[in-house]
Amino acid sequence: MKKVLLLAMLVVFSVTAANAQTKTKTKKSKKAVAAKVEAPKLPAVEGAGMVFENETIDYGTIPHNADGKREFVFTNNGNKPLIIESTQGSCGCTVPTKPEGPIAPGAKGIIGVKYATDRVGQFTKTVTVKSNATGQETKVLTIKGNVLPDAPAAPAGETKS
Repeated sequence: MKKVLLLAMLVVFSVTAANAQTKTKTKKSKKAVAAKVEAPKLPAVEGAGMVFENETIDYGTIPHNADGKREFVFTNNGNKPLIIESTQGSCGCTVPTKPEGPIAPGAKGIIGVKYATDRVGQFTKTVTVKSNATGQETKVLTIKGNVLPDAPAAPAGETKS
């Protein structure tokens, strides 16, 4: 009887120990995954800095008169405030906007751009950004895409089946 009781206690102890090890491994695995998900560190610069998430926006193929608004997101990777002095589109069909105030070190900012999608066909345009960013006082961003023409209207008297 003592052997059976001892054996039962040994089995319960073994299962409990195995579960504890599994939980420990699971916690460690979750921590390792969380570390991999963290955003990469931006290289720090002395002064104001400007690093864009994307320097080109591809509108893809869009319908005539579609929403032409897009955003270039950037981070000030410097240790001083970033001031966007001006933004200029390469033509009247590309209208950029800029943040009004300084962008603090580590903070994000947005350069908005609106392309006139009433113009049919492929396009590649630029936005020139002037700022106090160390080493890149002038930055050129690109937008591109293709605006489709309207579908041809059905001739009068025809009906769709």
